[in-house]
Amino acid sequence: MSVAPVESIPSLSSDLFYDIFRRLDGATLASAACTCATLCSISKEESLWENVCSSMWPSTNREDVKSLISSIGGFRKFYADCFPIIVNKEVVEYQPNNYLEYPDNWTEAEYYGDKNESENICPSDFVSIIDIRFKGKPVCSKVLWGIPNANSHDGWFYNCPFRIDFLTYADRDDNNDGSVHLSVSDGLPQITSMERERKDGKLWRELREGLQLSWIIVNRKMKQAANLASWSPLGGQRHWPTERDFVIRFGSVLPAKDILPCQVVECILIMKFRVVQTEEDGVQTLLKLTELSMQLEDMEGAHVNGRNSLLILKDALSSRRSKNYGEVLESCHMYSKVQNELKEEKMRNESRLDRLCILSGIAAFMTFWYCVL
Repeated sequence: MSVAPVESIPSLSSDLFYDIFRRLDGATLASAACTCATLCSISKEESLWENVCSSMWPSTNREDVKSLISSIGGFRKFYADCFPIIVNKEVVEYQPNNYLEYPDNWTEAEYYGDKNESENICPSDFVSIIDIRFKGKPVCSKVLWGIPNANSHDGWFYNCPFRIDFLTYADRDDNNDGSVHLSVSDGLPQITSMERERKDGKLWRELREGLQLSWIIVNRKMKQAANLASWSPLGGQRHWPTERDFVIRFGSVLPAKDILPCQVVECILIMKFRVVQTEEDGVQTLLKLTELSMQLEDMEGAHVNGRNSLLILKDALSSRRSKNYGEVLESCHMYSKVQNELKEEKMRNESRLDRLCILSGIAAFMTFWYCVL
């Protein structure tokens, strides 16, 4: 059987290419668009990118989210903004006391966020789009419109530590109570007892390797979006605060230039699961999501207040991003390294101060008795 040669791509039906393209993922579709003008034109079809976004972020299937995405530039732009992960290489090597002092041209009021710029940022303009996957399977898709408790008239939000507890405020489907569970049918291993899990850590490894988180922040006024999550976990802690709890940490390093002295902050996304059933109870293993939260911390580990957090989130929407996950990990590890060096230096300074106080006390005591005697 001989195959008839194709003289040029334009000779093929565009419907054929469309049928092929709608089966591709976003990265492959973007690569195909770079091959020639014909494929580039076909790949700009919004419905193709809607399929891509729907596959990657099931929460974009909601009609209100579709309207939101259309209003900020469409699905193609949304994918381009949210598929790459925020990476910050401005985390410089540690220098003693580099993050402990105010810049000379800043007042204390400016450090705490008393700036007119924050008044132009409306918390209700922010939308959080959350998707959780376990072993590639979607297990949770939720949307949060606005930032909870941000519109109080007493200014509480702007001056207190910023935190979003997603499970408390997210929209709930009419068909369920809003609870998120992982079971054996989702790919969890059977746990005979918590004592056995504490020894072999099988469940912990499955959670660390299988969980993925996407936390997209959209600003309706700026018409920009960004993914604040690291997709894969950056760390965690098992059996804390109880032996049935597992804490998984995601996040990213965000720029805070001209907002905080440390110039960068860490966006910490916490996901906590609790074991509610094991084989020891006579039933299959079942985990329940008990916490999904976001908070911002500076280099010293202090929580960033609401006013400065709004400014940082605003800047994050236009920050540098990368599709190279290794580059993202390098940025996060560099931040942790500098932060640990800062903590060690702080502990050394406190130790020196303690020794100085002790020596001063001894000297004062000896001087007193010398004068008395």
